[in-house]
Amino acid sequence: MKELLKAQKLARRNNENAAVFAAYERRRHRRGAGKKSGRASKRADDLDWQAAEREARPVRAVGFFLPSEAEAKADWP
Repeated sequence: MKELLKAQKLARRNNENAAVFAAYERRRHRRGAGKKSGRASKRADDLDWQAAEREARPVRAVGFFLPSEAEAKADWP
């Protein structure tokens, strides 16, 4: 069972990495990368990569949410 979970985790990580790289390439292509060189281009590439990661990687929550009693009562019909 542990090997199956490990394989699923590796596949999920690979799919996330591929999605991030695809989003990065789209952003870079839109910006017209390759026209400039130097520090400004490196900074723009870094910002494109960060934006692509935020766009493509899911954020996994740690913990759980316990609504207060007032919120729980308001949700009931």
